[in-house]
Amino acid sequence: MRLSKVAKFLALSGLIAFAGIASAEKTQLLVYTALETDQLKAYQEGFNAVNPDIEIKWVRDSTGVITAKLLAEKANPQADAVMGVAASSLALLDKQGMLIPYAPLNIDAIMSQYRDKKTPPAWFGMDVWGATVCFNTVEAQKKNIPKPESWQDLTNPLANILHPPSLRKISSKK
Repeated sequence: MRLSKVAKFLALSGLIAFAGIASAEKTQLLVYTALETDQLKAYQEGFNAVNPDIEIKWVRDSTGVITAKLLAEKANPQADAVMGVAASSLALLDKQGMLIPYAPLNIDAIMSQYRDKKTPPAWFGMDVWGATVCFNTVEAQKKNIPKPESWQDLTNPLANILHPPSLRKISSKK
């Protein structure tokens, strides 16, 4: 038996309406993050594997912008979660009373220096960033700049350029 065009339309409309209701029931989670865009996919997939009925809406920007946004929204918070911002920002938000403490099941596996000291912690880290000081030996040799030997050597770069440590002994004898 062939369905009439009206019956097909009604059946299709019912499916569309049902699909709309089903997707409208999906919980939305608003997450502010400073993570790089290419990192978000793995977190999204891992989260959705365990929570298929929750849709994450990411708001991604730099740590400074995310922190300012959260502070501006203090009286009317919009984000459900914050992920991937600096610990210094999280400490500031905690000081403002803006974080709800939470201890994940594996809290003991997170080294103490990477989490808030309170129990339960207001925040905990997911990775650590390091900073590096680099010295270009090729350019330094061209400009007769000595290689820094200590942190102290880096505190006054102009003095080191104008009066390299190797020449200080000579110039101080004058």
